[in-house]
Amino acid sequence: MPIRTNRGRAAVYRRLWGFPLRSPRHLAGTAIAVAVLLVGLGIAIPQLLGPRQSDQVTPARIKDPSSSAAAVPPGTSSTTLPTRLTAPLVQPTSAAPAPEALDVAKRWAQAWVNHPDGITNAQWLDGLRPYTTEEYLAQMSTVDPRNIPAKQVTGEPRATESYTSSVLVIVPTDGPQLSITVARTPGGWLVAGYDQAS
Repeated sequence: MPIRTNRGRAAVYRRLWGFPLRSPRHLAGTAIAVAVLLVGLGIAIPQLLGPRQSDQVTPARIKDPSSSAAAVPPGTSSTTLPTRLTAPLVQPTSAAPAPEALDVAKRWAQAWVNHPDGITNAQWLDGLRPYTTEEYLAQMSTVDPRNIPAKQVTGEPRATESYTSSVLVIVPTDGPQLSITVARTPGGWLVAGYDQAS
C-alpha cells in the first residue's frame, strides 16, 4: 500500500484551494456557497441553543410607596429590568393631608431639634425612631446632632403637597424650616425623608 507523503498532501491542498482561482465562475460559485453556508449557520445555531438569558426580559420589581412589600407579577423574575415601559406610570392620587401625618411631622421635628450638649448619635436617633422608617433611620445614623442648627420648633406644621400615600410638610424652627416627607406605611405614617427648606 503506497504511503502518502507530505508532497502528496500539499498537492491535494493546492488543488482544493486553487479551485476558486481557476476561473471567475469558480470564484463566484465558491463565494455564493460560503455565503449560503454562513447564513444557514446563523439561523440554525441560535435555534439549536435556544433563547439567550438577555432576550428574556421580565418586569422589574416596582416598589409602591404605600406598602413595604414590592409587587412582582406571578410567574416573573424580579432580577431583570425591562428595556422599555410597558404600562403608563401610576400618578399619585391627591388627598387632603391626613392629621396623623401632620402630627408625625411635628413630633419628628421636635425630636430632630432635641440635641442637648453631650447627646450621642444613638440617643438622638432613639428620639427619632418612633416617627421614622427603618430605611431612613439607617441614613440618619451618619448625622452628628451637634451640627443641627436649630433648638426648637417655632410653629405648626403645614402641608405643601398631599397624596393618599405621602404628605410633604413644612415645619418652622428657630433655624431653617424643615421640609419633611411623611409616608403611609403598614405601621402608620412615618417620616421617609427631610430637607432644609428656604
